[in-house]
Amino acid sequence: MKQRAISESLADADSGLDAVVQAIAGCKEPSAIRAFLEDLCTPAELEAMVDRWKVVPLLLQGIPYRDIHDRTAVSVTTIGRVARTLERGAGGYGIAARKLRLPVTT
Repeated sequence: MKQRAISESLADADSGLDAVVQAIAGCKEPSAIRAFLEDLCTPAELEAMVDRWKVVPLLLQGIPYRDIHDRTAVSVTTIGRVARTLERGAGGYGIAARKLRLPVTT
């Protein structure tokens, strides 16, 4: 992760994240959001986000980590991190899953 200058406060980081959120929210069409993300992120960052999101529906269905790995080739470590975030994160995965009406069996 990028090292920040000591003078940058958490409030500055939050306002920067808020600016990115506002930029994404301002892109009304999925194609515009995709273009923004492709410009903003490296291919590796996009791949990491895709991998994380790919395992969310499978975790919500209660599929074991090893089976998820076998289906997706996503590392068991990443699957575990996503599972922990589903349980103790900010709730974003759950919000998105509900909006998309992903099946939840756990």
